[in-house]
Amino acid sequence: MSSINFATREISCKVVYYGPGLSGKTTNLQVIHQKMPQDKRTDMVSLATEGDRTLFFDFLPLNLGDIKGFKTRFQLYTVPGQVYYNSTRKLVLRGVDGIVFVADSQRSRQAENLESLQNLRQNLQDYGMDLDDMPFVLQYNKRDMDNVFTLDELNAELNPRGIPFFPATAHNGKGVVTTLKTIAMLVIEKFNVKQGFLHQAAASVNNAGVHDVSLTKDGVSVKDHAPASAPQPAAPSPFRMPSFAAKPGAAAPAGPQSAGAGLFQKGATSSPFGRPRATAIPPRMPTFGRDVAKPNNDVADDEIELRPYVPKKK
Repeated sequence: MSSINFATREISCKVVYYGPGLSGKTTNLQVIHQKMPQDKRTDMVSLATEGDRTLFFDFLPLNLGDIKGFKTRFQLYTVPGQVYYNSTRKLVLRGVDGIVFVADSQRSRQAENLESLQNLRQNLQDYGMDLDDMPFVLQYNKRDMDNVFTLDELNAELNPRGIPFFPATAHNGKGVVTTLKTIAMLVIEKFNVKQGFLHQAAASVNNAGVHDVSLTKDGVSVKDHAPASAPQPAAPSPFRMPSFAAKPGAAAPAGPQSAGAGLFQKGATSSPFGRPRATAIPPRMPTFGRDVAKPNNDVADDEIELRPYVPKKK
């Protein structure tokens, strides 16, 4: 659920990195934090056990430019991979706008991958959300390990719908930024559907205050942050949204690897939803529920040396 502040014209989008324990979720955020310019990031907060396994979440807001005059801020979270922390994982998923599922490519971890993916679907269903109707990508991590599944084998088990997927070696940065670019573009693409309704929503709340804007199958729901002493029910939206489900027989768009090149460039391009974008996103972006072409695995991020992460003392 994107949070829109009409007074400051800022949009906050939430992306959660999900997956089994020790699959590389926290490492992804560490690499992203290290690669981002200082003016595009804030401090990363990490709460971990003595064994360096994320207990609650990592939080990394990123300012990734503007959407038609609205500043965008991505908040990246990870969840604990251990099954007995499911209540925390479910809590972190509240209000999510996009999900990256980090799978362990090792053959010995396939059961954990399947269990975590099923747990993700169940936790989203408890919030009334459908994984097939939201921005979602797969990252197959630890490709440098011995005895790993092939990409075709992983797709057969974890990716029957053919959503964007990326091989990665997170500890040296391979595949990390490409994954982030693609999920960010998918989130922005879905938000562009809301764009035509922002003016009506802003007018309904007098262009002031912080409001949660939820995109549902029936329309856009706007709810303000009213004081606890005087709660205000959210008025139903009169605007109906197009469905994100793919039409039967729709042609498969271009692969996700090539789609990530222009995320941080400025300039307007046409949108498949009929509205111009403020960020340069390739026009044939994969949409939700459609098959996509097999990614070009020859494209890889520059290798980096991951510095040890030391949480700041509070």
